[in-house]
Amino acid sequence: MASIPSEVLLAYGFDPEFVEAQSFGTGLINHTWKLQTATAAYILQTINQQVFPIPNAIASNINAVGEYLKLNAPDYFFVHPVKTLSGDAMVFDDNKYYRMFPFVAGSHAKTVLTSAQEAFEAAKQFGTFTKLLSEFEIQKLQITLPDFHNLTLRYHQFEDALINGNQARIDQAKTIIGEIKRNKNIVDTYQSILSNPAFKLRVTHHDTKISNVLFDSSDKGICVIDLDTLMPGYFISDLGDMMRTYLCPVSEEEKDFSKIEIRHSFYKAIIDGYCSEMGDELTGDEKDALPYAGVFMIYMQALRFLTDFLNNDRYYGARYPDQNFVRAGNQMVLLEKLQML
Repeated sequence: MASIPSEVLLAYGFDPEFVEAQSFGTGLINHTWKLQTATAAYILQTINQQVFPIPNAIASNINAVGEYLKLNAPDYFFVHPVKTLSGDAMVFDDNKYYRMFPFVAGSHAKTVLTSAQEAFEAAKQFGTFTKLLSEFEIQKLQITLPDFHNLTLRYHQFEDALINGNQARIDQAKTIIGEIKRNKNIVDTYQSILSNPAFKLRVTHHDTKISNVLFDSSDKGICVIDLDTLMPGYFISDLGDMMRTYLCPVSEEEKDFSKIEIRHSFYKAIIDGYCSEMGDELTGDEKDALPYAGVFMIYMQALRFLTDFLNNDRYYGARYPDQNFVRAGNQMVLLEKLQML
């Protein structure tokens, strides 16, 4: 287990000799520990600067949203960061940024969805979060990952990979490349959304996988967590990411494509949960785009996996030679299944 510098614990007012630390969670981006003192428990994380090069932007966003909710929605359970003794949001030590949150007693996170009711609860929590921040001044949020869900850019990167990528891999991927091109209307729809004033820029989480929701002992949603990707965005990002990651019983790593399916009850639960909070917030055009949200996110992820495969796995890396090729094919099968609904 990576060790925690004593200076970090001291900055928060803890005596390192009286803090018990253990690795916590399954996140791949930031290293996380659970800290136990004599009186309370905390979550301590490093921020991966290769992914998030401006940690202060993350801290600024969380602080701004937290202060807004404290003033305008005081009953909402928001996990505020723990400040250091000097009042800072983070500690910088040995070229790493550390931040701390209180551990929410009685809570648990899930890595796998087992029921449509869990999907409903998660979607409701993300809907609640965005609804409560509907009047937040969006310009106060900083961009932590530029162009994160810019589908037009992702398609351009794909086209560039067709010109400059690995020719052997381009030949290998000929069939799926054709499928990507035949679905380019998904990009055209995205571009029309960007120019449609009925689609509102909102406070958007951008990473709505199930592990980013806390549940209580009765499996009721408590709140959303992991706000590193909190940025201005469109509702299709949050709703679409839920569809991409909740609908299918197997993940993007599944090689046996016959196992890929759409769980219809989960689809209804996601829509119902999200719209139970956001129904009155969405415009007519946005409501018409509810089915598009999943298509948007699944297609974009397929694009990103395939582009990386053609570029010799520079971004995602690969544990075996065809991993990103398999991932792309997996997502295109999922896309086809969703389009058949």
